[in-house]
Amino acid sequence: QVQLVESGGGLVQPGGSLRLSCAASGMIFSIYTMGWYRQAPGKQRELVAAITSGGSTNYADSVKGRFTISRDNAKNTVYLQMNSLKPEDTAVYYCSAEWATGTIAYWGQGTQVTVSS
Repeated sequence: QVQLVESGGGLVQPGGSLRLSCAASGMIFSIYTMGWYRQAPGKQRELVAAITSGGSTNYADSVKGRFTISRDNAKNTVYLQMNSLKPEDTAVYYCSAEWATGTIAYWGQGTQVTVSS
């Protein structure tokens, strides 16, 4: 049974930082492209960042230079380091595991990130 379990969300002030983690189990983690998506109230889910099995990364324009995605295949975990957070980063953040074809195979349950003073 595949599980993606996110952690690290919470309330942070503008300009602050958070580090999200997503621990995977029940799957061959190293072969998947791993991603972080987010969904704000009333908006569609959007890609934040992704990292391929080979370590290539891509980011949404809105987070470039502020967020960093990384993975530790030995720990079956993907991370999202979020710096210089803005109120518009407030959303539920979801971890995903994606086939090389681009099809999402699995989703995590989500973790809330709230940026507010």
